[in-house]
Amino acid sequence: MDSFPTPSAWHDWLRSHARRFLLYARQRTRSEADAEDVLQDALVESWRRGGGVHPPDAPLVFATIRRRAIDLARRTERRTQRELAGTGEDGWFAPGEAAAEEIELERAVKNLPDIYREVVTLKVWGELTFQQIGETIGIPLNTASSRYRYALEHLREALKEVRS
Repeated sequence: MDSFPTPSAWHDWLRSHARRFLLYARQRTRSEADAEDVLQDALVESWRRGGGVHPPDAPLVFATIRRRAIDLARRTERRTQRELAGTGEDGWFAPGEAAAEEIELERAVKNLPDIYREVVTLKVWGELTFQQIGETIGIPLNTASSRYRYALEHLREALKEVRS
């Protein structure tokens, strides 16, 4: 699909990509509302960069989500410091009841170091290649690959401990 000749084409593209973009935005932000705001801003920015004619590339959208989330985190941190108020915790996956395995997995993924969690999110839910992940977060392809491998090792150990 080279262009969006109809509004339904845009809706189809958005429907096919929105869940993984939102999951990544959730991973990068502190609340569901922030994730939705970051995603909306990133989609509009990506669409404008493409001239509004061509669908934005997924890596571009992920990179834009990442930048927007970093900006939001900085603003929030500065505001928090000014107000001397704490921030609440957010849910990493979609809200709702989950099976015991999903709860264990969510806990294990949440406990991953940020650099590993980000790569896992982009690889598994974002369906990006290691090359695209590297471009998205500004690291070499081999670093993205090794972070993914280390993340899987951490997850195996965490889940093995839970099941013992």
